[in-house]
Amino acid sequence: MSDFVNVAVDAMGGDNAPVETVKGAVEAITADKRVKVFLVGREPVIKEELKKYNYDSAQLEIVHAEEVIETGEPPVMAIRQKKESSIVKGMQMVRDGACDALVSAGSTGAVLVGGQVIVGRVKGVERPPLAPIIPNINGVSLLLDCGANVDAKPSQLLQFAKMGSIYMEKVIGICNPRVGLVNIGVEEEKGNALTKETYPLLRDCRDINFIGNVEARDIPLGTADVLVCEAFAGNIVLKMLEGVSDALIHKIKAGMMSSLKSKIGALLVKPALKKTLKSFSTEEYGGAPLLGLNGLVVKTHGSSKAVEIRNSILQCIAFKEQKINEKIREQMVLDD
Repeated sequence: MSDFVNVAVDAMGGDNAPVETVKGAVEAITADKRVKVFLVGREPVIKEELKKYNYDSAQLEIVHAEEVIETGEPPVMAIRQKKESSIVKGMQMVRDGACDALVSAGSTGAVLVGGQVIVGRVKGVERPPLAPIIPNINGVSLLLDCGANVDAKPSQLLQFAKMGSIYMEKVIGICNPRVGLVNIGVEEEKGNALTKETYPLLRDCRDINFIGNVEARDIPLGTADVLVCEAFAGNIVLKMLEGVSDALIHKIKAGMMSSLKSKIGALLVKPALKKTLKSFSTEEYGGAPLLGLNGLVVKTHGSSKAVEIRNSILQCIAFKEQKINEKIREQMVLDD
């Protein structure tokens, strides 16, 4: 068995594939010698892209997959019919143990369906949530779910809280992470039927550090380390944060270039400002893991550039080393 953390990368998935996916893969293996990447996709195209780079061939292989699942295709049908697609082949490699993880910027629906149908859920997990890391003023929080389950049940949100707590403690290193329920008010009686039924389940759970409801405006302030919600609300929160972040970065840069005086000031604050702005860029934190599967599947933005692909690959190292799937499986056994 290889000592590498083996990561399959859907080389054909995403708006900028294969250029950015191949570049990100090369950057990842250059940054960390513990990881080996399997670029899954059309071999001639991948080989042509790889000619641009120098890299350690022991850390990279190509796995040919002729077909590509497009974003607009019905996910279930695509997974069933396109057996030679990069997503399906990558999923199969995770299922069969040839790889520890799959990273894809391809069709979200196909990744979600393939994760459950091909890789499979950990026994006891009702619904695997997509769980992206999002920046806040103190560091980062984990938001789950952000896109997999728009009609979740209270029992499923409880599982999200438990799995999210395991991830934040073991991968991010936050001891006893604070769990907040995303809601329209901090009072226990606030919210819709789902949040009202979920609140007592979280409050009475001894496996998590529940701090109560968290309003959207408090999310960027780092009020909670684990933010629990169903995917409809979670996706709105995520997209709003990304949009505001991009808008603020654009306005700050434009303001710095508006006059000679501001340009001089920009030169003085550039190092500190660059570091601060970088910390609020979501691409710096990699993709969103689909928690609760028998293997790791990471979904990145469809518009991912190399930096997000690279960071998504690298986040798989901690996931494997900290045995997150095993810990989630142990938690599910305890719940039985």
